[in-house]
Amino acid sequence: MTEGLIETKSDAKRLLPLVKLVLELGPLALFFFANAYADRFGYAENQRIYVATALFIVATLVALSISYGLIRKLPIMPLVSGVVVVVFGGLTLFLQNDMFIKLKPTIVNAMFGLVLLGGLYFRKPLLEIVLDSMFELTDEGWRKLTFRWALFFFVLAILNEVVWRTQTTDFWVAFKVFGIMPLTIVFALAQTPLLLRYDSSKKAEEA
Repeated sequence: MTEGLIETKSDAKRLLPLVKLVLELGPLALFFFANAYADRFGYAENQRIYVATALFIVATLVALSISYGLIRKLPIMPLVSGVVVVVFGGLTLFLQNDMFIKLKPTIVNAMFGLVLLGGLYFRKPLLEIVLDSMFELTDEGWRKLTFRWALFFFVLAILNEVVWRTQTTDFWVAFKVFGIMPLTIVFALAQTPLLLRYDSSKKAEEA
């Protein structure tokens, strides 16, 4: 095992969970603190979200670069999210309209939800690819888990729309950092019984 990496049975390199978490949360944390404290560094209060967005774009690109440098590939979910950050963050800065960066979670989550449901429709559960998962599940397990995650992504998209359209920018930023991530962690942990029930490696051992 190389530092920061984990070797899988197929010899594919994966990031250690802690490294992966830092790379995902780092840009979000910088986004939150920049929005909260940019005015202390001479920026006008109404410019904080734009400073935060600029740093968010840079931090996201740095995180993707580090990830690629470690495993020589870019996981689908961070890559898609990063592209949307750059595009909508760039529009936010260029047009000086924070609506675009606020739409980013809605678009990303709705996109993943649609992709997962589309995969199920064509009988190709895509969750393992989307989440870069290391789980080994039966076909039925993948179908059920994929359907649950698709619905959860749609819930996150709806929540984001409600929050940014009804609350202040500061509240939305806090929700993005301290609301969406904890909800995702709780939801992921709640899937443990399903993961254990449909673990294909255990079923193979029992057979």
